[in-house]
Amino acid sequence: MTKDNSNITIGVLALQGAFSEHIQLLRLASASLSTSSKFSFVEVRTPAELSKCAGLVIPGGESTAMSLVAARSGLLEPLRDFVKVHRRPTWGTCAGLILLAESANRTKKGGQELIGGLDVRVNRNHFGRQQESFQAQLNLPFLEDSKATSKDAPYRCVFIRAPVVEKVLPHKKGEQSEEAGRDETVVAPSKKPVDGLAEAELEAEVEVMATLSLRNPNLQKNQEHEHAGAEDIIAVRQGNVFGCSFHPELTEDPRIHAWWLGEVLKAVERRQDFELADRTKS
Repeated sequence: MTKDNSNITIGVLALQGAFSEHIQLLRLASASLSTSSKFSFVEVRTPAELSKCAGLVIPGGESTAMSLVAARSGLLEPLRDFVKVHRRPTWGTCAGLILLAESANRTKKGGQELIGGLDVRVNRNHFGRQQESFQAQLNLPFLEDSKATSKDAPYRCVFIRAPVVEKVLPHKKGEQSEEAGRDETVVAPSKKPVDGLAEAELEAEVEVMATLSLRNPNLQKNQEHEHAGAEDIIAVRQGNVFGCSFHPELTEDPRIHAWWLGEVLKAVERRQDFELADRTKS
């Protein structure tokens, strides 16, 4: 049996937020890739649409609204299965980062549900209200291996009522029980990986992918910080799950989308290798 990754479907959660902007940049990014694989991009609103996807983007918007609509439409548990049981490639921007965190503070219990997948605690609206939104030109190390001609150019990061990764949590196979005991903090429910490959992805450590200096002149003074150091964590990855505080979809720069599609291709190939080896054993 041969591997086939010629057609890959990428979903963008389309319950609320900037989903159409993500699809536009994904199309632009896919056109720049040197690969024989063909990508198709779909809006995801139902479990049936989600089941067809090899990867998923959760856009910026209102995380509380997204979680409420997902719960009412029967999509919340399938999303948790997609991310935490099957460990499919998933990327969350801003509100999407909040939903993918295992813990989120400044949240009243019952007002927000999380998908989980990243062993981090996020601080909601860390960078202030809508009027305190700002942009920052940043060098993102994970783009250095990109084949894009502009790979060395700073990336314009757009922060709008953005969260921050306040703390990288110790990896736990179950629920983050210590986090659940914190005031105004919600945690994601525990899920068991479906097989050995998903288990291996789950065991991956959280990688800090990008930071923002606290001395940046755009930042408010006297912000609360529970992490050490002089930088805020604004992008993290744990295995197949990636999240960032800012809004790449609100730029015209497809470099992060192209990088992520490349990561999806690698994940699809790992899955195919695993399934081939499993069939060979049987």
